[in-house]
Formats: sequence, structure tokens, C-alpha cells
Amino acid sequence: MQPLSQRKPRIGLVLGSGAARGWAHIGVIRALEEHGIAPDIICGTSIGALVGATYGLGVLDDFEAWVRGLGIKDVVSFMDLRLDGGMLKGERLMDFFRRTFQDRPIEELKLPFGAVATSLHTGAEIWLRTGSTVDAVRASIALPGLFSPVWHGEHLLADGGLVNPVPVSLARAMGAEILIAVDLNADLFGRHFNKPAPAQPQTLVGHEWMQKLQRNLSAWLPEPETETRRLPSMLDVLASSINIMQVRITRSRMVGEPPDVVITPRLAQLGLLDFHRARQAIEEGARAAKAAIPTLVELGLAKT
Repeated sequence: MQPLSQRKPRIGLVLGSGAARGWAHIGVIRALEEHGIAPDIICGTSIGALVGATYGLGVLDDFEAWVRGLGIKDVVSFMDLRLDGGMLKGERLMDFFRRTFQDRPIEELKLPFGAVATSLHTGAEIWLRTGSTVDAVRASIALPGLFSPVWHGEHLLADGGLVNPVPVSLARAMGAEILIAVDLNADLFGRHFNKPAPAQPQTLVGHEWMQKLQRNLSAWLPEPETETRRLPSMLDVLASSINIMQVRITRSRMVGEPPDVVITPRLAQLGLLDFHRARQAIEEGARAAKAAIPTLVELGLAKT
């Protein structure tokens, strides 16, 4: 093997978790491509695994076109509501993905790919690097309380963000020498609780079933004599709790496993299920990636 100074280093692109904010990963990839940066290795957690898989399958163009065309009705159509194991099964989404974007074994993708999931039996971090790409993604996106967990061999798997929201360690283990990480959760503390609720919420409450769900999972707490203060819905409490957990875990792990470059799109205004707001997320992802270009130029990776 040639010394690193005499050859192009292997670039690992690490795509973090973040629910609907994850469409920002598409903008990040596009901006990096514009400046001549193509990853040699790609890995992700949760929504980062989904976008990374489309890149590895070579269908990112088609996937982006589909994502940009999503409306609220489309998103709701994928929500197979249930209350055992998770509010949403997630099977409608993954069945659509299988039909629209041909599944292939991870070993046959155009570049090395890995997804992160969490074993609910042991708490172990599970690296998915072989077998069905769609099955790996389905396990990685199984956000507790939202998507049902799935069986994978002897393990019942849930979202990888429980243990490794921005899987730098996986990219390094796969042989990446320069690590570009995308953290979607850096600006989320207090996102739901520090701002007054808008008159028309931007999450998916415009449809009857979601309106009923939000009302049933909300409460009102009277203050002594004079005030009534609205509690957030259970979905907002769940989202904020997940945000806090993932921000804390990410900060802790990045201290011990620092990437070379961190890209941080600012998307706190997007709700957990705002998948229909793709344009905004993609544009912010591109903006954040372009802000990191000077650092990538210094590393000799990007064209000015």
C-alpha cells in the first residue's frame, strides 16, 4: 500500500440520524459533488442510512426527485398506524422502496456501505454490512415509539441513533482515512419547548387521524387560579426526548472519535415527521456543506 502522502486518502461520508431533517443529506452530497468530492465509503444511522443506501444503489437522482415531490398526503399514506411496538409499522414505506428502487445485497453496492442499528435485547451496537440493503435500512430507521422494531436473525433491532447517531466509528472501521460527518441534531435542544406553538403547526396535523392523535396525546395543566399552560403533545415530548439523547450521545462519542470535518445543517424548525418539507432540508444541507468547503480545500480534498 502506498503511503497516505502519495495517494488519495479514502474519504468516508458519515450521515447522521435526524428523521425528516435527513433530507438535508441529499443537499450535502450534491454540494460535495459540485466541489469534486466523492466518498469512497458511506455509512449512516437511521435516515442517514436510507439516504446513504440510495447513493450506494446508484439511484440518488431518482430518490431526490421522489423526495422533492412528497406532499402531506403522500407522507400520511405511508403511515400504517398501530400502537404495539411502535406507532407506525414502516412497512408501507419500505414496500414502496423495494418496488421503486431495486434492492441489492450490500456487498454488491457501488461502494462500501454500512448501517447502524441497536439490539433491544443486549443494547449492543449492530453494524449491518451484508445482506439486503432495504432490510438493513429498515432496521436502522426503527425509531422507538414511532417505527416498530424488526427481527434480524436473533436480534430485535431498533434505530441506530440510540447508540451511535453519527457513526464515525463505523466509517473508520471500514477503512476511511478522512472522515466527513453530517450531524443533523446540533441545534435542537429545547426546540419544542422554548418557542410558542404556531397557530397552524407545520407537522402532519392537517389530516383527521393525526389531529385526533395529537388531541388524544395532549393535555392541559391549569396553573393556580390565573393561568392555563398547554403541555406539548406526546409526539413533541418524544421528539424532544430523542433529540436530547442523540445530541448528548453524539457529543460524547465525537470527543473520543472526532471526524476531520463536521457539517451541521440548521434545521431545528423541522418537526419529526415533516418529510414533505424536503426542499427546505435539501437547500440547508447544501448551504451547510458549502460552508465547510474551505476546510476541505485545506485538507486537499475539494476544488475551490
